[in-house]
Formats: sequence, C-alpha cells, structure tokens
Amino acid sequence: MKYIVIGISDAPQPFFPPEVLDIIRRGSVFSGGRRHHERVAHLLPEGAQWIDITVPLSKVFEQYERLETATAEVIVFASGDPLFFGFANTLKRWCSSRCEDTIVVYSAPNSLQMLAHRLVMPYHDMRIVSLTGRPWHEFDRALIERSAKIGVLTDREHTPAAIAQRMLQYGYIPYYIYIGEHLGNPERERIHKLSLEEAAHGSFEMPNCVILSRYEVRGTLGENSFVEGEDSNLAPRYYGIPDNQFELLDGREKMITKAPIRLLTLAALELQNRQWLWDIGFCTGSISIEARLMFPHLRVTAFEIRPEGQRLMDINSRRFGAPGITTCIGDFLALPCDELDKPDAIFIGGHGGHLADIIRKANYYLLPGGVMVYNCVSPSSVSDRRIRSDSQEIFNQTATELGLIVEEPLHVAINDYHPIDILKVRKH
Repeated sequence: MKYIVIGISDAPQPFFPPEVLDIIRRGSVFSGGRRHHERVAHLLPEGAQWIDITVPLSKVFEQYERLETATAEVIVFASGDPLFFGFANTLKRWCSSRCEDTIVVYSAPNSLQMLAHRLVMPYHDMRIVSLTGRPWHEFDRALIERSAKIGVLTDREHTPAAIAQRMLQYGYIPYYIYIGEHLGNPERERIHKLSLEEAAHGSFEMPNCVILSRYEVRGTLGENSFVEGEDSNLAPRYYGIPDNQFELLDGREKMITKAPIRLLTLAALELQNRQWLWDIGFCTGSISIEARLMFPHLRVTAFEIRPEGQRLMDINSRRFGAPGITTCIGDFLALPCDELDKPDAIFIGGHGGHLADIIRKANYYLLPGGVMVYNCVSPSSVSDRRIRSDSQEIFNQTATELGLIVEEPLHVAINDYHPIDILKVRKH
C-alpha cells in the first residue's frame, strides 16, 4: 500500500503545485478530515472514494486495510505540515510493522511557521510544544526551563486565554503572547500581540496558535525590549530553596525537609534518570517542588493526609513557579492508585505510624529498578534511642521481607539539627 499525504492550508481554496494536482487527478481513493473534504471536493475525480479521518483512528486504518491490493494507493489530506504533530506521524507508526507500506509527503507551511512569517520573527530557536489533545506537562517544562521563545499548538481546552492564565498563576509574566487565528485564510486571518493579562481575558477563534516571546524590562520609563536568553524578570532560581521562603504548616519550622537534606534526598532518588516521582506525605510540598524545578522532565504525584496540604502546595508551587504537580489528598493507604502512572522513584516523607503498610503499598506500584527513600532521625541523636530506632528498623525489615535491596544509609548532621539518616532501597 502506498500513502501520499498532502498538506493543506486553511484557505477556502488551497493552493497546490502542479505535481500535486496531477497526483489528485490520477487518484481514486482519498482520505482526510471533513473540513478537508469540503475544500478539495471540486478537485477530486468523478466517482472517487472518500474515507473520513475520525476517532477512533483504528476504524480508519481498518478501512485502509480493506483497500489493499498490490497497487493500492490512498491520497490523504492533512493540515499544514503532516509531519509536524500531524497525521503522517500517526500513519508512520501504524505502518512501521508493515514493511510493504510506503509513505510520501507533500507539506504545506505549519501554523507556527505562518505566524512567525507574519511577524517577521526568526523561529529557528523556538521551543515547540503541542497542547492539542495533550496535557500541560511539556508546556510547563518549557516554562521551568526558561525558554525565551515558545511556539504552542492549542486546542479548545488549552486556549490562548488558558495558557496566559496558567503563566500568570505561576509567575511566568514577562512574555508577550502572539496569537494567530485562521492562519492561511485571507478572509478570516487575524494576528494579535498582547500582554498575558490582556490575553487571559480574551476570546479567540479556532483554529489558532500561539508564540510566546520573553522580554526584559529596561530603562527608567519601563520600556519593554526583547532580550532572548535572559530571565532576570522571572522568579529567582535556587539550588535548594531557602526553608524560610516556604509557606509552612501552622508556621512549624520542623515540618519541612531542610534544604541541605532535601538536596541529598533528591540525589538519593536519582531523579535525573527517573520519569515519575511519588512524594508520600508532602506537607509543605518542598520535595515535590524542588524536584519539579530541578528535573523539569519529571512527572510528580504528591500525597498528603492533611486537607490543608492542598493550600500549602498551591501557595508554594505558585510562589516558586512549579506547575504540573498532581496532588492527592487523603490517607495514602486508602487512596485508589491503580489509575495513576506507576513511579520509578518514591519518597516517604511521613507515615503516621503506618510505615510498614505504606512501604508495602508503595512497593506494589514501584517499577522494577526503581528506588524508595525515607529520612529518619538518627537513633544516636536522641535520648530514647529505642523509640527512634524503630522506624529505621521497620523500614529495613519491611524492605528485606519484600525482597528489596537495602543500600548503605547516609548519615547527615546539619548545624544544631538532629542528625538524619537517609535510607534507600532498590527494587530488582
């Protein structure tokens, strides 16, 4: 089977070069979205067959398979550049195990290219993020990594207004937002240059796309000028957020993992090589927030039994610009976790006297090769050593029963605080 994928613009009468027009004239089986059919119907040969591309795509591919002969050919229309988050990528994945299939692509400019062209804006250095049918994660990552120029493909949920609101909530403010509506359609095309505050209250027609460009405020009169690669107008970046900058639980300074311990804990979790962290008993959210900022690729799910934990996480994650942390409020042992993505790193920050049960449940979901870390006060640092040594003994004993590899603990003493033992186990 041969698939010829042709990019099409949003214009009512799209332009095709002579080579592509000749392919269309010779074709017999065509496919694409309904709006594509409306634009090209007048070009199709008489008696041509059309297959709508609708979800679920498996039904579309079943129709393609029923067409197969040694010389079968399907001409597919797709928006813009079909290889730019487009249908050609999906088709390529489907054909990957079918060595007899071939794909040929004729592209049109994609929407972000067209918007950059309208703005006469170089786009070779633009970070590209698709929010079309996707979660916020990669967009949040681009913000955390301080990308100076971000091109965003939108949908009806991730609108320009929603994008602007999210950036304002998490302190990523010094950006202009450029919005292109109906790009390629001379009758409906509109371009906007707005502040985030203006865009947050706006309404924009679909289809649209967005380019975000950071600026630096300069001069005594507050003029804005573009400075790529600078971020002095954003919240400061830390390697260990100072403890006193967090919103604390009832102002209790002891209810936070101290910055030096926090950094050593993150190192023990090996987050540079991990994909999903569970933070059990997050309290102020310090471990989750620090992990999210240091390792923006990481997906973080945080659990806390206290209802006030949600407020603390909201305040602190926005204060330090750490979007995208998933919070689960309630007793970890009672919470349903089967629908959550399984972690390859787990930190136990609190256990409420149920450490062994928490380890068992956490281990059930921990992926092979994953690590689990728990911090406890060193038994040598308190008067009642028997009581304080219980949690370390429970951790090691439970881990051994579960067949986990117990690694050498790290003993840490910071200033006048009680020494801490960072305990770590690894799953086969």
